Amino acid sequence: MTRPLRLAIVDDYAVVVAGVASFLADHDIDLVETGASTSVVSDVDIVLYDTFGQIQGEGLDIEDFVRDSGAKVVIYSWNLEPRLINEAVTAGARGYLSKVLTGPEIVAALERVMRGEIVVLTGDHETSVGGAGDWPGSSVGLSSREAEILALITQGLSNGDIAARAFLSANTVKTYIRSAYRKIGVTTRAQAAVWGVENGFKPDTLRTIDPALLVRPAPAVRRAR
Repeated sequence: MTRPLRLAIVDDYAVVVAGVASFLADHDIDLVETGASTSVVSDVDIVLYDTFGQIQGEGLDIEDFVRDSGAKVVIYSWNLEPRLINEAVTAGARGYLSKVLTGPEIVAALERVMRGEIVVLTGDHETSVGGAGDWPGSSVGLSSREAEILALITQGLSNGDIAARAFLSANTVKTYIRSAYRKIGVTTRAQAAVWGVENGFKPDTLRTIDPALLVRPAPAVRRAR
């Protein structure tokens, strides 16, 4: 590309967005906008949608993120169910990237998307371990998967709703809940929800826009010799 790719990162958890932003900071990308999962208001090339605690699959309205901007939406997730990936692409996503990919791999994938490709890179199938970035509860040892389950509990979802949202079996959800409860020192769902609210698991509404990048640079004009 002849200029840095203009990127927006969206998710309802500021620490998740900040973690992804930090992960990509050393690459040739202009991070124009970050914030909650609402329509992007700036002029960007790609909207990178982090699925932590978010709507996925058939319920995802990709057009609502970009409105009339023409930006391409790329999903960034550790949920790698083939049906989920297919639903996202069918809904209009131009890419689906695993969280185990390295920074250079992600940037290369985004550049392929900008060239018109639909890019699906699932990487390692065990994506609840070793993913880049950050998430609420990482400081107390919660894995990314445990943290996502706790985020959905804090949002008030039932086990059945969580299983559907995270594309996990009911038994797997229960296993993550038990291990998360041990790590945060609670025994009931109500205690877990209170802990979540007090420790960064309540969805955010914060949006940040870099004023220096708000206006897209005009294309260079080649002078006749």
